[in-house]
Amino acid sequence: MTDEARGDAPEEESSVVLDERVSVATAAEMRNLGQRLAALFRAGDLVVLSGPLGAGKTTLAQGIGAGLGVRGQVTSPTFVIARIHPSLRGGPDLVHADAYRLGSRAEVDDLDLDTDLATAVTVVEWGAGLVEDLADSVLTVSIEAGSPPAEAEEAAEGTRVLRVRGFGDRWRQPPAVAAAHRALTEQ
Repeated sequence: MTDEARGDAPEEESSVVLDERVSVATAAEMRNLGQRLAALFRAGDLVVLSGPLGAGKTTLAQGIGAGLGVRGQVTSPTFVIARIHPSLRGGPDLVHADAYRLGSRAEVDDLDLDTDLATAVTVVEWGAGLVEDLADSVLTVSIEAGSPPAEAEEAAEGTRVLRVRGFGDRWRQPPAVAAAHRALTEQ
């Protein structure tokens, strides 16, 4: 099911409290962005990643995992659907899920993602329209192809444009919005 078929936003447009765009040219930049975003996250945060196959959702999740300092290699959970990566630093665990093979909210409920939500940062690929109601506040990251980068070595990867949107009280707080803006604009 495509992200467009599932819907792109968990709530009405008027409820968006954070809306930033950032361009990323390489996989290394995508991982670096994930690490910077991880510094913002705390237990209970829900992050929904959307974009076409090969857009960089798992690469961004790898950066988030590195930034959180979790155990295990963060890989695409498409076939196992969800993995828990315990923190090695005493911070929140990372729950990394992939809803690509899921077609309904009932199938999401079977994963019991809400069980770990309070103690983990939960990142769900392909979750748009399926998981947003698991938390009062949600950060969505939509990834789409942008213009190709100028340097030949990076041309194979291509630039990605990420739209990062925050919904709910968590992302309404000025310090959270300011920190997110800094994380998204620093290189």
